Amino acid sequence: MQKDIGSPTSTPRLRHRRRSNEIPQEINKSNGDHLLINDQNKYKSMWIRTLSSFWMLGSFVFALYMGHLYIWAMVVVIQIFMASELFNLLRRAHENKRLPGFRLLNWHFFFTAMLFVYGRIISQRLVNTVTSDNIFYRLVGGFVKYHMAICYFLYIAGFVWFILTLKKKMYKYQFGQYAWTHMILFVVFAQSAFTVANIFEGIFWFLLPASLIAVNDVAAYFFGFFFGKTPLIKLSPKKTWEGFIGASVATMISAFVLANIMGQFQWLTCPRKDLSTGWLDCNPGPLYKPEPYPLPEWLPHWVSDCMEICIFMMI
Repeated sequence: MQKDIGSPTSTPRLRHRRRSNEIPQEINKSNGDHLLINDQNKYKSMWIRTLSSFWMLGSFVFALYMGHLYIWAMVVVIQIFMASELFNLLRRAHENKRLPGFRLLNWHFFFTAMLFVYGRIISQRLVNTVTSDNIFYRLVGGFVKYHMAICYFLYIAGFVWFILTLKKKMYKYQFGQYAWTHMILFVVFAQSAFTVANIFEGIFWFLLPASLIAVNDVAAYFFGFFFGKTPLIKLSPKKTWEGFIGASVATMISAFVLANIMGQFQWLTCPRKDLSTGWLDCNPGPLYKPEPYPLPEWLPHWVSDCMEICIFMMI
């Protein structure tokens, strides 16, 4: 075959890798319709969000009022729902029909991990709760003494259970589910172990981060609701830069305000040494007491000069 002399030479095509924050030109205009500021039903959506927020806030305040033990129970319930959703994420109905009891094995590992993690946190508090002349005290003492051995036995029993359920032509699916189960346990309990430990060291260390998350979410919604015009990310078309920046500023300001307010209540700052629900009385540590911090002498002058420059530029 002969090459055509008059044919133009072809140039290699350059592939451009799109960044995560870039918006395709063909859908850039359509993305503006998804913003809250352009949503026709935004007030109805805001009303539904407000009602659900008040319902969740009431449940949260009730758990705070009841004390450390009830907050821990709330965290456990949330963990169970999280694990249930994650277990179903990679589960296949056809394979599960051929593996009866495999779902029960997942929950066996889940509650074994729960016993291991929370047993180490509440063991001493459990001993401080029961009386020494009770049979239950001896049971609790035995559990605390052999806690590691009990958890080890339960895990080995689950592993043997898994080996006995292996079937031909399903090894890949079963080992994949086994690995996925352990990844779920790591994701769920690695963070919750620190959360529960902080709860018993003082509700302050649980309430402040949770409150800041709520403030950030609410502020991002309302700033995007009234001022949002610039899309932030393709993954969530209603997220805007205005909501992101406004929520960041509101969260930083709220951190200083809420920390000063919450640090004044002993119910939030006192640690819980047992599993009772009685009132707490303790001397707050120096961490909860505000301390004056002198600013450098040049800082007020620098701030005033910057404000004068900004006012001059605006005029």
